[in-house]
Amino acid sequence: MVTTPTGKARKPAARKRPAAPAPRTAAKPGPGSPAGKASPAPQTPAPRRRLKDHYQRFMVLLEGSGAQATGSSYYMILGSALALTVIGLMMVLSASSVEAIAAAAGSGANVATTFDLFIKQLIFAAIGVAAMLLLSKFGPRFYRFIAWFALLAAAFLLVLVLIIGEEVNGNKNWLTFGPVTGQPSEAAKLAMAIWLAMVLSRKKGLIDQPVHALIPAVPGAGILIALVMAGHDLGTVLIMGAIMLAALFFAGVRLKLLGLLALAAVVGGLLMSAVSGNRTSRISAWLQLDCSAGLCDQANAGMYALASGGWLGVGIGQSRQKWTWIPEAHNDFIFAIIGEEFGLLGTMVVLVLFGILAVATVRVTMRHTQPFIRIVCGCILVWIIGQAFVNIAMVTGLFPVIGVPLPFISYGGSSLTFTLAAVGVLLSFARTIPEREPAAP
Repeated sequence: MVTTPTGKARKPAARKRPAAPAPRTAAKPGPGSPAGKASPAPQTPAPRRRLKDHYQRFMVLLEGSGAQATGSSYYMILGSALALTVIGLMMVLSASSVEAIAAAAGSGANVATTFDLFIKQLIFAAIGVAAMLLLSKFGPRFYRFIAWFALLAAAFLLVLVLIIGEEVNGNKNWLTFGPVTGQPSEAAKLAMAIWLAMVLSRKKGLIDQPVHALIPAVPGAGILIALVMAGHDLGTVLIMGAIMLAALFFAGVRLKLLGLLALAAVVGGLLMSAVSGNRTSRISAWLQLDCSAGLCDQANAGMYALASGGWLGVGIGQSRQKWTWIPEAHNDFIFAIIGEEFGLLGTMVVLVLFGILAVATVRVTMRHTQPFIRIVCGCILVWIIGQAFVNIAMVTGLFPVIGVPLPFISYGGSSLTFTLAAVGVLLSFARTIPEREPAAP
């Protein structure tokens, strides 16, 4: 107690409690908003939300449900492959017959020979469809079993090409057995895809280690690539290199290691182009640096064909550039003839069919969890779609002319047969019921 001067006791003054903090007030409502209501919580911007919704819908389209993957993916692959094959047969007939007629008129040969190329392509298409339907009946166990046999057979045929093969346009990649002529490198693409899937799928948890990721996959595939390169076919080498990188990617190899391999492949391709006068002249023609001796004629004629086609084309069989203006119009530059006769609409139909095949293949790949199936599907996807992209880019002037055919459509019996056989492998996996691999102990 404290005493005052008068002697009276005085109670100590009570301590004041600290004032409570003032309650937070809601943000001042903007014009047009009802007074006295708190502002709503921040939300995701509408454009970003719409983009996310579109992405989710796209992934649902790719993945599908179990019933969709079993039904629609199978028929999407089958239908698009058959449609592209029919378009190819029609265009081979249109593009090859006029040159044969001109040659027959000059030599006095029988006009019936003008349909020889079309008849050969038709026969190989029938063989390819039969192989496609046959391979679609087998399962993953069968393809694992034949992986080593396929690799060794492909290597043997490629060695045989170097010994007794024929050279066409500077590339020694043809084998002739009686009336049949083919390219073993086309069979090597499918064999390499199956073999890489088999060896990489056995790595499982070891795939993160560079030694296990590269051996024996890269040396085994490298042997086939080196044998094809020995025949000077750089275009096929590029596609085979893409198949190998795709196998490593779908197997789960680290992106850093994949980047180093891709960089090494690019450097190797540039070196092989630099040491070849034929390839350097093609690059010079592509860059419009040297068009002497008609180096730019084929590419320019292809662009003229696409430009003259317009929106709807000049009509089937009415192409003018195929009359000896575009060399090998039925082969590497057949996409230009499609653009001239069917216009932009016809080229878009071809692109849509390749897109349907790609979407269905991605759906089958995402549906399965077995590494072997995913790697094989990824390799075939990169093979067919990548080769189509390279060919179309070559015709439209985005890439130099490197002699890569358009899958299903360009003339070539071995190319058509083994591309359809690869589609048969896809159909086999589209019919396979997904099975999850047992968990590691």
